[in-house]
Amino acid sequence: MGRPHRPFYRLGAVDQRTKRDGKVIEALGWYDPMALDKSKQIHLNVERIKHWLKAGAQPSETVTDLLIANNIIDGAARKVVIAERIEAKKAAAAKAAASASGEKKDEKK
Repeated sequence: MGRPHRPFYRLGAVDQRTKRDGKVIEALGWYDPMALDKSKQIHLNVERIKHWLKAGAQPSETVTDLLIANNIIDGAARKVVIAERIEAKKAAAAKAAASASGEKKDEKK
């Protein structure tokens, strides 16, 4: 939402099969990064957000960062997930490099 050079975001519970701008199951709050007063930048319905998280909702990375900043979810658990993703990417890159160098040796023979 918003207008040019004036972003405004709504947070909502949405079914994953719904189109990007499709129907929202429940509005959970909003975020206005341009508000001058820090207390008016974000409004979250904490009780309903916790309900949806317990029900299995998966917030986007950006929303997860907002929830961590507002102490709704644990930031330490998020750091663990990010570290695991980084390690998995490194392992996949090393495996790909090893298989690529193995193929080059076979081609030279």
